[in-house]
Amino acid sequence: MKRLLAVAAAAALVLAGCGYDETRVPKADATSAPSSTAPAPAPTCDASTALRSYAPASTLPGPGDLPPGSTMAKIRKRGRLIAGVSADTYLLGSRNPLTGKIEGFDIDVVRQLAAAILGSPDRYQLRVITAADRLPLLQKDEVDVVVRNMTINCERWESIAFSAEYYASGQKIMVRRGSDITGLSTLAGHRVCAPTGTSSLDNLRRLAPKAIAVEAPNHTSCLLKFQQGDVDAITGDDTVLAGLAAQDPYAVVLKDKPFTSEPYGIGVNKDHVDLVRFINGVLEKMRSDGAWENSYRTWLAPTLGKSPGQPRPEYGRQP
Repeated sequence: MKRLLAVAAAAALVLAGCGYDETRVPKADATSAPSSTAPAPAPTCDASTALRSYAPASTLPGPGDLPPGSTMAKIRKRGRLIAGVSADTYLLGSRNPLTGKIEGFDIDVVRQLAAAILGSPDRYQLRVITAADRLPLLQKDEVDVVVRNMTINCERWESIAFSAEYYASGQKIMVRRGSDITGLSTLAGHRVCAPTGTSSLDNLRRLAPKAIAVEAPNHTSCLLKFQQGDVDAITGDDTVLAGLAAQDPYAVVLKDKPFTSEPYGIGVNKDHVDLVRFINGVLEKMRSDGAWENSYRTWLAPTLGKSPGQPRPEYGRQP
């Protein structure tokens, strides 16, 4: 009981800060609707092409061989890589209370990028941002990359560019150990929490209409409701639920197959195609040298179980 109260208190402290901020469901923009007198432009992105990124060079250049004038050379001249990240998404990007450093799976990716461009995994600057900050900061070139559990989709491709998929996330369910909830089909009559205005909440209502949907400002608030007995389960991206379950010894993420697809990509300013290609080369290197698998085992395997493997990239996008 003391342990549970301590976890709840810790979560309350996190809630007092930012809280996990999930991808919000975009609203239709009436101003972007095509004119009734003009034909709609041909789509450049759809479900079959959204994950296509820019193919990397056949050989990844070293820090001392970066193409002159390239985005990477400019970053090297500056002396540090600037990355937009989360500081409160446990296991992906969160501040260690003992060391004060931000760490997690996403931060490991940042360190790999820094090492490839600057020759040292420590030559980076982390800028803690919200989900709403991600696109504007990239568009204004205030950060070089965003590595913050961001789902690749066609709407975002209109504003920024993405690397190849680096983690295949999906929506799952977190319950108490011993719960009679065993999957999506058994949620009827149960109180299930998801953040207000998110795709997780919409998916819950659409796929489990007999569940009792309970809204909260963010997943940290859902965790408090869960620990106080106000809800029976929480739903969201498996990576986020892994972080919540790691903070509660009585919680477990159901290990059934995710019921949505949330492909994470590294965000880059759309004008910096050379950097996207370089990042994709780094991701290929992480596959070949085992760096991705090592990071997964460190951060996510204890809660999510056996590695699903690094996603296979899709290329073919043209500048």
